[in-house]
Amino acid sequence: MNSRVSLPRSFLAQLLAAVLAALSVLAILLLPGIASAPSATSAQNQAPGQPQSQTETCDCAQLAAAKAQLSTTALRVVELQKAQQDWPNLTRYREANAKLAPPVPGESRVVFMGDSITDMWADARFGGFFPGKPYIDRGISGQTTPQMLIRFRPDVIALAPKVVVILAGTNDLAGNTGPMTVEETEANLQSMAELAKASGIRVILASVMPVSDYGHNAEGQPLNMTNGRPPAKILEINAWIKTYAQQHHDVYLDYFSATVDDQGFLQPTLSNDGLHPNLAGYKVMAPLAEAAIAKALSK
Repeated sequence: MNSRVSLPRSFLAQLLAAVLAALSVLAILLLPGIASAPSATSAQNQAPGQPQSQTETCDCAQLAAAKAQLSTTALRVVELQKAQQDWPNLTRYREANAKLAPPVPGESRVVFMGDSITDMWADARFGGFFPGKPYIDRGISGQTTPQMLIRFRPDVIALAPKVVVILAGTNDLAGNTGPMTVEETEANLQSMAELAKASGIRVILASVMPVSDYGHNAEGQPLNMTNGRPPAKILEINAWIKTYAQQHHDVYLDYFSATVDDQGFLQPTLSNDGLHPNLAGYKVMAPLAEAAIAKALSK
């Protein structure tokens, strides 16, 4: 048997980029010092008290910037190493899960499994995560369905919820953990649903949300989200999710129809970057999630 571990190309590319960045910073740090090092002849001929020439003077600002960049690059390498060792990020919620008490009698605990859209929902900027409700956020930014499938047991089943809300798939399309087919995404969603139902947990399958190219980054530069997440692929996955939910008596949570515009893109007022909901976006999503939970609990 071949025991060799195959890493996603995206991970290897990030690691290579980080290493190259570190080498370039080292060059910035070392080459000026070598170039400006005075020769024995120049040192002997220099009069006492005479200032060094420009080529012999260290650019302290450049040196400080290079050191800061090297520190950032080193942290990135450490992050990539951690990602390799804990690919599904099982450690993210391990401590929180251990501290979480079992549901009390009559408690309708709900776990939300997802990626950054779920992860960011708990941020105070977006109104917090259903204040006062026994709902648990187990989203991790950037994650794909294979990563969620691996951590589904400790982050969902072990918490003994009555309902799980699964929102996933957009990062599969983007290839965050390597190329994936739509069928592979659907298979992972199906596996999570089957695990939940085998454990007596009611299943809510949420539609993949639309994206747009209307958004901008923090510097005001336009962002293109549709190249990595083709709208046609989103429609294909959502059609499968809706059909699967109907056939298996699960609840289909249709975020897509409530957030899409007449061009098939995420409404510009609901997102700043064309991918993640803003406060207005989460305000649209929250009552839809609540209605789906009520429906699941009534089954």
